[in-house]
Amino acid sequence: MLMIHGFTGSPVSVRPWAEALHKNGFTVYVPRLPGHARTWQQMNKTDWKDWYSEVDKAFSKLKENHDRVFVAGFSMGGALALRLAALRNKEISGLLLANPAVHDDRFVMKLVPILKYFIPSVGGRGTDVAAPNPPKHSYGRTPLHALHSLQKLWRDVRGRLHEVDTPLMIGYSINDHVVDPKNSETVIDNVSSVDIREVIFENSFHNVALDHDLDVLAQESIKFIQDVLTGTIDRDERDLIDAEFESIVAGLSLDTSAPNTYLDELDALDVVDAYQGDNKPLPRLTQIQRAALIGVVGGPMYAAAVQFLNFDLLGLGPWPGAIALAIGVLTFFWQMKPETDLDDDGVAL
Repeated sequence: MLMIHGFTGSPVSVRPWAEALHKNGFTVYVPRLPGHARTWQQMNKTDWKDWYSEVDKAFSKLKENHDRVFVAGFSMGGALALRLAALRNKEISGLLLANPAVHDDRFVMKLVPILKYFIPSVGGRGTDVAAPNPPKHSYGRTPLHALHSLQKLWRDVRGRLHEVDTPLMIGYSINDHVVDPKNSETVIDNVSSVDIREVIFENSFHNVALDHDLDVLAQESIKFIQDVLTGTIDRDERDLIDAEFESIVAGLSLDTSAPNTYLDELDALDVVDAYQGDNKPLPRLTQIQRAALIGVVGGPMYAAAVQFLNFDLLGLGPWPGAIALAIGVLTFFWQMKPETDLDDDGVAL
């Protein structure tokens, strides 16, 4: 078993999960990803390709000594596991994901590619664990260069999800404050795996391995692995589906002997009768609208600076930014001129 920890985290974050599997007779290896478990400054000098390279290398080592290898990933580790499964899917017996992260749609994340040039890191969320006194397992700050690289990893993984056909167990917390459970929905909806087993954690936050649902995570993981090994879950079912699809396609008639088709008749229509479209040139912005855009763009940036940099220039919190945004949006659309309706002869009504 190859187990992969999360962003800014360390093997400590998944250690109880790994130990539970090891006690049941499985060999478990949890590599420390480059830049992790050291300092956030060091992590800012690494990128997602460094992290994935370590994962790929660790998997190759396990394959040298084991015929069947499963891959488990927590949070960002889930994204790395999915990429490995997309590229080396036939070599992986099964995937186990806990609160996998493949996107973050919050508006503030769109500012990361710019903010990273001005500030190296921002304050972290802290430990998202419902259980009391969890061990320290991650940085207290989020390195922005590394975070931007994580966004690139997510984009790459989302584009490869359809290549993943490995038996999959995916668990997610309904009260996760770090990774939206919709991430798991994205994975489920886009992978090609025939067998997908969902596990819901009701009593834990983001880091399930350190939380109240550890036993659920461990028990479901062990049962999933055993089902795959005993053949209860068989990836070869995918081959049967592909064969059935090919037989259906082979039975389709591709006779093109008919002299004319409906598409031929459409091509023969008079060009004058063809729809010419109603595209119009984009409206030119007025001076007031251009000024309003300053509020639309600058407002959120000011609010982000207050939130993440404690740069409260006016001493009023993020409210000036929110107000500037609201006024900018209202002014911009208030200045929009309504379209003029025309009659059949092109005369304004």
